[in-house]
Amino acid sequence: MINVDYQAYGGDLTELRSAVSAVRKASKTAAVVMKDIVVDEIQLGLAKEAGADGILLIASVLGPALDNFLDLATSIGLETIVECHTRNEVQRALDALAPNILVSNYDRVSQRYYPDQAIQLAGLFPGSGGPIISIAGGDIQDPETMKRHLAVGYDAVVVGKAVMGSARAPEFIRVVRDRTLLPAELSQWGLEGVEFDLDGQPMPGPKSDVPNPDSAESYQ
Repeated sequence: MINVDYQAYGGDLTELRSAVSAVRKASKTAAVVMKDIVVDEIQLGLAKEAGADGILLIASVLGPALDNFLDLATSIGLETIVECHTRNEVQRALDALAPNILVSNYDRVSQRYYPDQAIQLAGLFPGSGGPIISIAGGDIQDPETMKRHLAVGYDAVVVGKAVMGSARAPEFIRVVRDRTLLPAELSQWGLEGVEFDLDGQPMPGPKSDVPNPDSAESYQ
């Protein structure tokens, strides 16, 4: 995910094009997503022209225009990730048939982090593995926090600055590669505190204090 918001992060479209070129040389399957505060349809065209595979759309920014941006992105062959923070935003994205939904622990309105927000909203998704790809993000700084988010059913986790240029990058990769976590569909089987290795054997896991998604207290 390449940030092109120059005022906030110093990125620009030149860096996006460079990233696309570098990723294409390294992998035929890895995707490049343009991250920006998208408010105008022309930004979708700029992402496509720069060679990006997808673009981030922020539910709290686009509001009722989200459907139109999703439709336009689809029509030009651009994948989308819809960033949400609240329960209503996630439901809005689900209703709009967004294929990829990122639940962020960061509230762009109050500009504050709520560390358990994504975990509390995990129960809104139909289950791990699709048809909707659910992603968690926002101040996920260590492998244990990443495992907690994967354990409640998220298909992916955005770690960003925690990995870029960090000596701990291999540790994050091992968490995903070497651990098979309990699918969300089995969350009612009394196995919430269990992790499984690649051979299906139980392992001690970090699954504890996972909020009930049906509780009104689970949504700030």
